[in-house]
Amino acid sequence: MSTGTLLAIIIPIVVVVALAAVAVSLLIRRRHLRERFGPEYERTVEGSDSRLAAERELRERERRHDSLDIKPLPPDSRDRYTREWSSVQEEFVDRPQDAVHDADQLVTSLMHERGYPTEGFEQQTKDLSVEHGATLEHYRAAHEVETLSTRTQATTEQLRGAMVHYRALFDELLSDGGGRAQHARF
Repeated sequence: MSTGTLLAIIIPIVVVVALAAVAVSLLIRRRHLRERFGPEYERTVEGSDSRLAAERELRERERRHDSLDIKPLPPDSRDRYTREWSSVQEEFVDRPQDAVHDADQLVTSLMHERGYPTEGFEQQTKDLSVEHGATLEHYRAAHEVETLSTRTQATTEQLRGAMVHYRALFDELLSDGGGRAQHARF
C-alpha cells in the first residue's frame, strides 16, 4: 500500500476517534453538572442562550465556589441556630410577616457563618447552587414571598409556605450538606 493510501485511511480514522473522544468528554461533563446542580442545571439551561453557555456558567459557579472557604458549623453554633429557628417559628403565630423576615435574615446569617458571600440574592443563589441545587427553588420561593411581605401583599398561607421553604434550606445548611438535620418541622 502506498503512503498516500495509508494516510487517506488513517487520517479519517484519527478524526473520527478524536470527535468521539470530544463527544464522550462533553457527555461526561454534562452528566457531572446535572448530578451536581440537580434542578438548577435545567433552570440555567432554560435561561441561557445555549446549553454550552449554560454549562460554561455552571462550571464558573463551581470555580467560584471552590475558591470560597465553606466550613462546617461548630456544635455550639449549630445549637444556637437551632434555638433561633425555634424562636422564629414561635414568632410566626403572632407576627407572621416579621417571622418570615427574621427567617430570611437567619438563613442569610447561617450562610455567612458557613462562609458563603451574602452580597446579593442573585449571587447567593449562584453560590448555593453548587452544593444546594436541590433546595434552591425553596429559597427562591421563600424570597419571593418575603419580597411580597415587605409590601404587605403576602397572605398568611403564603407566609406559612415561605417558612417551610426557608426551613428546607436552613436544614440543609445546618447539616453541612451531610444527612438532613433532625429538627421538628414547621
